[in-house]
Amino acid sequence: MTDLNTLHAIASLVPEGSRVLDLGCGDGALLDHLQRERGCTGYGVELDDANVLACVQRGVNVLQLNLDQGLTVFGDASFDVVLQIDTLQHLRNAETMLKETARVGRVGIVAFPNFAHWPNRLSILKGRMPVTKRLPYQWYDTPNIRVGTHADLALLAQRNGLRVLDSFGLQDGRTVRFAPNLRAGTSVYKLAR
Repeated sequence: MTDLNTLHAIASLVPEGSRVLDLGCGDGALLDHLQRERGCTGYGVELDDANVLACVQRGVNVLQLNLDQGLTVFGDASFDVVLQIDTLQHLRNAETMLKETARVGRVGIVAFPNFAHWPNRLSILKGRMPVTKRLPYQWYDTPNIRVGTHADLALLAQRNGLRVLDSFGLQDGRTVRFAPNLRAGTSVYKLAR
């Protein structure tokens, strides 16, 4: 997540002073923002060495863990909010991590590229995998293990007994509530047990 407008939109969902766990935190930009602007505390979880170093340089507490191995190091409801921003599509155990997000946090906020966004649909109709701002890789070199749609996460949450507290799309930093599956490049869900 490099778009500043998207960072601010996600950050606005996190209550001030929250204890936050940011799964797949990248260089720590979001958690750094939450600490400085919203008085939050917490940890990032990241695997990549360069990103771990970037977090440390920002002053973000970071744990180097492989999310495919789960979150057993954290107890139930250890955090007010667990963030999973642009992480779910990279994980082999996406369903397990969704449940773990809701277990470890009182609230989980999940955001991911929406494969059903209209430009992606148009690319598929033309016989090509989409390459867009949100999905910038060719099919053969993408770090994404899977793709999903806005509607898919609602079904996955329901199947796992999670409550959807809110869901919407983001497009160019703006909230999209009408037809987000079609009109938004990013899907956002706020979930709880």
